[in-house]
Amino acid sequence: MTAVIDQPLTRTEPRLRPAEIWRIVRLHAVNPTVFFGVPWIILGGAWVITMLISLIVAAGTGVTIVMGPGSGAAPDDIDGMRYSWAVLSPQWYLVVVGVQAIGLTFSFALGFGATRRDFWLGTSLMFVLVSIMYAAAIATLVQVEIATGGWGIGAHMFDALWYGQTNWFVDFYTTFALQLLVLFIGASVTTVYMRWRMRGMLVLMSTTAAVVLATVAAITWSNSWPAVFIWLGGLGIVGAFTVVLAFAALFGVLGYVVIRRATPR
Repeated sequence: MTAVIDQPLTRTEPRLRPAEIWRIVRLHAVNPTVFFGVPWIILGGAWVITMLISLIVAAGTGVTIVMGPGSGAAPDDIDGMRYSWAVLSPQWYLVVVGVQAIGLTFSFALGFGATRRDFWLGTSLMFVLVSIMYAAAIATLVQVEIATGGWGIGAHMFDALWYGQTNWFVDFYTTFALQLLVLFIGASVTTVYMRWRMRGMLVLMSTTAAVVLATVAAITWSNSWPAVFIWLGGLGIVGAFTVVLAFAALFGVLGYVVIRRATPR
């Protein structure tokens, strides 16, 4: 008779596998239009629309239009253009990109031997690289728009909202933080669906709505909105987006915790 002794399984692979993590990055880049094509199409479309609107407004209000650097005149700013949200137009799509990055590749990656840790770290690295690229591009376009006087017609597509108030590095940092936040929101919410399916999504949505409503009600009933705005104003641009970056990191950690138990289907 042969005695069989059960031995606990011991994982032998290293906890950090750079080659596998990079393979996940390459997996996300197989279809480059998702991360690198559609966002630029959206941004380019918003720019074209902004320029057309600016030309119409400039023609109707008599704003000075400068068609070339040698014209000898400076364009007048078009009133209200600094409040345009067109520069943020790709952000809504990038939430969907975060959803697709998990929902469409998770099962495929595990089927080719990647661990959940590899997958999440590779996806996070892809998010960081994409955020760096777009942050550098947006910050540079802000400076180009300022240097050209709003593309010669006083328009504000990139030099709007908080952009253009300080310098290139602040514009880069704020865009980087915002990009990471929207990508990780989409990804982390999708991990909830992968782990608990529709029941988890219903619980998440109802809990989020309840927390938001309770917070708004508490601030309103205590007449604390002025204090909230003063606190936000005291943070400044860099401080406020440091909070945004902290939330992005929080969503990244929570997504990893959830995806460790997610079941691919």
